[in-house]
Amino acid sequence: MSQETPTLEEMLERLLKVGGSDLHLKVGSPPTYRIDGSLQRADLPSLTADRTEQLLEAMLPAHLERPGPGHDIDFSWGRSDLGRFRVNSYTQRGSVNIVVRSVPQVTERLPDLGLPQAVAKLCNAQSGLIVIAGPTGAGKTTTSAAILDEINRTRPASIITIEDPIEVLHTDQQSIVSQREVGLDIGSLAEGMQSVVRQDCDVVYLAEMRDRATIEEALVAAETGHLVITTMYTMDAVETVHRILDSFPPYLERRIRQMLGTSLTAIVAQRLLPSNDGSGRVPAVELMLNTEATRDRLLGVEPMDTLYETIAEGGFYGMQTLDQAIVQLYEAGRVTFSDALMYVASPREFKLATGSLTSMG
Repeated sequence: MSQETPTLEEMLERLLKVGGSDLHLKVGSPPTYRIDGSLQRADLPSLTADRTEQLLEAMLPAHLERPGPGHDIDFSWGRSDLGRFRVNSYTQRGSVNIVVRSVPQVTERLPDLGLPQAVAKLCNAQSGLIVIAGPTGAGKTTTSAAILDEINRTRPASIITIEDPIEVLHTDQQSIVSQREVGLDIGSLAEGMQSVVRQDCDVVYLAEMRDRATIEEALVAAETGHLVITTMYTMDAVETVHRILDSFPPYLERRIRQMLGTSLTAIVAQRLLPSNDGSGRVPAVELMLNTEATRDRLLGVEPMDTLYETIAEGGFYGMQTLDQAIVQLYEAGRVTFSDALMYVASPREFKLATGSLTSMG
C-alpha cells in the first residue's frame, strides 16, 4: 500500500482511466471512486482533515470560501488535460469532505446516447418547457448537454445557460451560446431566469428547477415563447408534475395547471441500469409528451390520477413509462432479469409483461 495520498491530479487521472463518475474524499476513509454506480475504495491510506483541506485549497475558486457549518459550496474545476469537474464540499463533524464529479464533454451526439428517437425530435421545439428528470447520477447532465449541442449544431439561435456551477462548456457553432454562473455572473438561478427575457434569447438551459422561484421563472419564460430546458431531481414524469404543482399554494394551482398545459413540451425521466455485458450502464427512459390527452389531465379536465396510464398508452406518439422502457431493455438482452426487477416500479407487471410470472411462481 502506498504511504502517500496521490495528488488531486493523479486521483482524477485515475477516475477517468477507470471510467468512474465520482471521487469521494472523506476524512477517515481512503479516496473512494464510484464506477458504474458502485463505490470502490482505493488501496490508499485514510485521508486526514489536513489533507482534505489541502485538496480543497487546490481547487477552490478565489471568489469562494471553504464551507462552514450549514453552508455547502458548489463550483466547477477544470484543466485542459483532464477535463471539467463539478465539485461539492461540505463539513461533517467539523471536517471538510469533498465530492468531485467528472463532467463528460459533449463527444457523443444525441443519437449515440441510446435514447428514444422521440427525445431527439424535442430539439426541433421552438418554445415550451422540457424537463429532464431523474435521481443523482442518472445522466441528466449528459442528456441536457447533448440536446443543447444538437440545437447549437443545427440552427441559428441565441442560447443562454443559467448554471450553478457551469459544467459542460459549449462553443458557438450555428448558435451563439452565453453561459452564466451563480456567484460569478448572477446572484441566483432565479435571478438569471428573470433577466433572460430581456436578453433576446431563444433557448434557455436552467441547470435545475429546485424551488418555487426557479419553477415559476421557467414556466413564465416557456409561456412567453422561449424554449426552456431544465432538470429536476424527481423519479418519473408523474412525480415531476406533482412536485411542480405542490411547490405553489393551493390558490395558485389553477394558474400553474394552465401554464403547464400550455407551455410544457415534454418530461424525460431517466435511470441508468447495469449493462448485461458488464460494459457500463444503459439508459432506461420514460417520456411524457404534451398530447391532447396529457393536457386534459394537466388542466384538470380529466383526473390527474390517470396520467400514468395516459403515458403508458401513448406509444403512438412516442411516449413510454420507465417500466415499459425497462421491459424493452430486458427483452433486447441489454439488462439482466434481476437488475431489471430492482428498477421497475411494479415487479408483478414486469413479470407479466415478460412472461415470467407463471414460471417463477
